[in-house]
Amino acid sequence: MSLERKIILSFIISATIIAVFAASSYINFLEVRKEIRYLELADTVRSKSLQLRRHEKNFFLYGDSKEIDEVHAYLRDLKTILGQGRKSYNTEKFLGLENKIDEYSRRFNRIEVIYRDFLKEFTGLKPLKKEYSSFFPLIESTFLERPLVNAELIEKTFPLKINSPVIAMLRELDNEITGLRKNGEEILTLSKNLDRSAREKAERAISLSQTAALVLFPLFLIFGIAALFAIIHSVVKRLKILTAAIEKTGKGDFSSLPMPEKQDEVGVLIATFNKMEADLIERDKELSRKNEELLQSRKLASIGTLASGVAHELNNPLNNVYLAAQILLREIEKLRDCPPVIKGSVKDIFSQTIRVKRIVSDLLEFAREKPPEFKKIKLSGVINDALAQLEVLSEILNIRFDLKLPEDVEVNADRHLIEQVLINLFSNAVDAMGGNGTLVVEIKTLDGQVQIMISDTGKGIAQEDMQRIFDPFFTTKDNGTGLGLAIVYSIIEKHRGKIEVTSERGKGTTFKIILPR
Repeated sequence: MSLERKIILSFIISATIIAVFAASSYINFLEVRKEIRYLELADTVRSKSLQLRRHEKNFFLYGDSKEIDEVHAYLRDLKTILGQGRKSYNTEKFLGLENKIDEYSRRFNRIEVIYRDFLKEFTGLKPLKKEYSSFFPLIESTFLERPLVNAELIEKTFPLKINSPVIAMLRELDNEITGLRKNGEEILTLSKNLDRSAREKAERAISLSQTAALVLFPLFLIFGIAALFAIIHSVVKRLKILTAAIEKTGKGDFSSLPMPEKQDEVGVLIATFNKMEADLIERDKELSRKNEELLQSRKLASIGTLASGVAHELNNPLNNVYLAAQILLREIEKLRDCPPVIKGSVKDIFSQTIRVKRIVSDLLEFAREKPPEFKKIKLSGVINDALAQLEVLSEILNIRFDLKLPEDVEVNADRHLIEQVLINLFSNAVDAMGGNGTLVVEIKTLDGQVQIMISDTGKGIAQEDMQRIFDPFFTTKDNGTGLGLAIVYSIIEKHRGKIEVTSERGKGTTFKIILPR
C-alpha cells in the first residue's frame, strides 16, 4: 500500500474516530444538559416544598392570615412546576408528587374553612359565656396549634353540649391538621427523593461522558499516530494538561491553563475551559455569599422570634417599675429630710429603668415583621432629615459634614425605615469619632442601583470584629445593646439591597448601602 493510501486511510480512520468521538461527546453533552435542567427543576421543587412547610407551621403557630396566602402561592408554584416537569420528562415521580400536592391543597382548604367557621362560631359564643372571658385569648391564640387540647379545655370548663359545633370543629381541625402534617412530610420525602434521583442521573450522565472520552480518545491516538505524529504530539500534550486540569477542577482547584500559541481546536477548548474555570470561581464566590446571607437571615429570624417573646414579656412589668419609680422620685423631691442615699438609689432605679425600656424597645424594633411600605422618596431629603434628628439627639457641634447629595436621585423605599438606618449609622459614626471629626455622606448611581456611602474619621473597627458587627447583641460599646446594626441589616435586606463595610483601624470606617434604583 502506497504511502499516499496509508495516509489517506489513516486520515479516514482518524477522521471516523474523531467524528464518532465528537458525536458521542455532543450526545453526552445534550444528555448532561438535560439532566442538569432536571436537577435544577428537582432542586426548585425541594426548595419550594420546604418554604411551603415553613409557612404552614407559621400559620398554625401565629394564626397569621398572610401565611395562608403564602401557602396558596407556593402550592400554585409547585403545581405549575410539576405540571411542566411531567410534560418535559414524563416521569411518574412528578405525577405522584403532584397527587400529594393536590391532597395537601384540599386538606389545607378544608382547614382554612374550619378555621374561619370556628372563629365565627367562637365569636358568637363569647357574649354568652362572659364569665369565662379569661380563657378567650388563650383559646384564640392556641386553637390552631393545639386544637384537641382546646377542645378538651372548652368541654371541661364551659358548660356546653357534647355535640357543640365549637368542640366538633376543634376535633375535626385536629384530624385535618394531623393529616396535613403527615401529607407535608410525604411531600418533603418525595421532593428529596426526586432531588436525589436527579443528582444520581446527572452523575451517571457525566460518568458516561467521561467513559466515552476515555474509550474513544485512545483509539484516536492509536490510528492517527503513524501519519499525523507531529500534529498529534502537540495535541496530546495539551489534552493531557487539560485532563489534569479537569481532575483538579473536580477536586476544587479552579486554576486556569496557559493559553497555547496555536489557535486551533484544542486552543479554543483550553480557552473555553479557562472561561469555564472563571465562571466556576465566580459561581463558587456567589454560592459562598448566598450561604452567608442565608445563614445571617436564619440567625436574624430565630433571634428575632426569641427577642419578640422576651420583649413582650418584659414590657408590662417594666412599665410598672417605671411608673413606680416616677412616683417615688416625685414624692422624694417633696421631702426635705429625705436621706441622700435613698434619693440617689431611686434616681438610679429610674435611670436604669429608662435604659432597660430602651433595650426592650430595640428588641421589639428588631423583631418587628412588618414589611416596608414602598414609596418613591428623594434620598437627599431623607438624609437631611436624619441629620436634623441627629442634631437634636447627639452632641455634633465639632462634627464637620461633607455632603455630596444630588437632588434628583429617587428610590422606591420605606422612608421611615431608611431614615432609621441612616440615624443608626450616623450615630455610630459620631460615637466612633468621639464627637470630633468629619462625616462624609455621598450618593452615587450605577447600573440601575443607588449607592449611599457613609464615611467617618473615627477609630475604625478591628478586623476580628468585622465578621460579627451585624450579629444581634454583638457590641463593642459600654452602653450598647448590639441591635443597631442588626436592625440596619434587616431593613436593608427587606428592601432587597445590600450593605457592605470597610474599615481601617485608626483611620475610619465606610458603610456602603446598595439599593435597587
